[in-house]
Amino acid sequence: MIPVQGYQNQKVAVLGLGRSGLATARALQAGGAIPLLWDDSPESRQKAEDQGFTCTDLTRNAAWEGIATLITSPGIPHLYPKTHPVIARAMELGIPVDNDIGLFFQSLATAQWDRYEQPPRVVCVTGSNGKSTTTALIHHLLQEAGRPTQMAGNIGRGVLDIDPPEDGEVIVLELSSYQTDLARALTPDIAVFTNLSPDHLDRHNGMGGYFAAKARLFTQGGPDRAIIGVDEHEGRYLANQMGQGPGDDRVIRISSGQKLEGFGWVVFARKGFLAEWRKGKQVASIDLRDIAGLPGAHNHQNACAAYAAVRALGLAPRQIEDGLRSFAGLPHRSQLIAERKGVKFVNDSKATNVDSAAKALQAFPRIRWIAGGMGKDGGIAALQPFLGSVVKAYLIGHSARDFALQLGQTPHEICETMDRAVTRAVAEAEPGDVVLLAPAAASFDQYPNFEKRGDDFVERVRGLV
Repeated sequence: MIPVQGYQNQKVAVLGLGRSGLATARALQAGGAIPLLWDDSPESRQKAEDQGFTCTDLTRNAAWEGIATLITSPGIPHLYPKTHPVIARAMELGIPVDNDIGLFFQSLATAQWDRYEQPPRVVCVTGSNGKSTTTALIHHLLQEAGRPTQMAGNIGRGVLDIDPPEDGEVIVLELSSYQTDLARALTPDIAVFTNLSPDHLDRHNGMGGYFAAKARLFTQGGPDRAIIGVDEHEGRYLANQMGQGPGDDRVIRISSGQKLEGFGWVVFARKGFLAEWRKGKQVASIDLRDIAGLPGAHNHQNACAAYAAVRALGLAPRQIEDGLRSFAGLPHRSQLIAERKGVKFVNDSKATNVDSAAKALQAFPRIRWIAGGMGKDGGIAALQPFLGSVVKAYLIGHSARDFALQLGQTPHEICETMDRAVTRAVAEAEPGDVVLLAPAAASFDQYPNFEKRGDDFVERVRGLV
């Protein structure tokens, strides 16, 4: 646990009592603060009280007397589409609003660090797609190289739940736009921006607000090294803002698909090969084509980002290549789960939007595609250019019929349920096919989250093959 500093004997309100909220309450208590907890859900309040915490009704004006700050969980809207009433009241009273990420950066360094030979470092990863894989891959590469490391944030443990870092340790955090948007302290040593595509636009009042939330990690955080995907306009803009010129190697530009020239430090992947160039000279190359845990161009971009991060931390190219080859991938993200009679089965349940589904559809030559769920604005119309590899689509969930209308000439079948979709795809698959779950939709019509949807796919595939 990271005890929160700066609030000893002060009342700190905590709004939202999920995983991060309860971890925040424990860390505040460990630092000597007096946490006052609230959640709109009676069940969540009862769970907190069962753990010995005090719940205080923050919807009552009298509850705010003496409160120093309000810490809110990332999932609770603080601005758009509508400010939560408790957060609105704090702002009316001038009480600072922060989140666990801000507390983490405020509290991480301690006097103990003065005795370390090498101070701990923090690597933060944000972006629309690939940030979980990139975060896990950085963590894996460090582990394989024998470097002490912990992983937390939007993946794994809450940031305040980790152990105080030891000498030379690297903390790797995945941060969502919800987390970067509000944190009052953001001071990563290395910040990574993977890419940008439309998502969570209601929460950020449009694409500009969404990008601004991501960019705060760089523009407010001031990292020593910025690793930025430049395959979209926003990434090129951010790299330009962070650098003092094309030769500034504090900015490492990364790409999947284009050769980057004329910059001080770049890492890019083309035709399945990762290349690192510094000051106009190639210094390393890795063949990614046969690395099972990183299939497709989108994972090659993740590999470039992770490679750049650990190179900035001092790992050698050969160490990195060995680590890439031993990476098994993450559940629900281009996860190879079975192979039978020349047919592969891939679980990419995390592909909850059009952009991530497009990347999955480009990763394999012959696809039997299971898609559908709670569709987002525009459905899958934008996927038309990527349907050439789809032999047939098997559509499930609330948006199955809407998706069917947008598939054009692509063969498809409305299956409605995962059970029927997997059964039909297995029955019709031929050697060389990939049965791919890449829903391009949220899961909430049939499942509580994308993990449960992916687990259902895995269970049904293994039951049949």
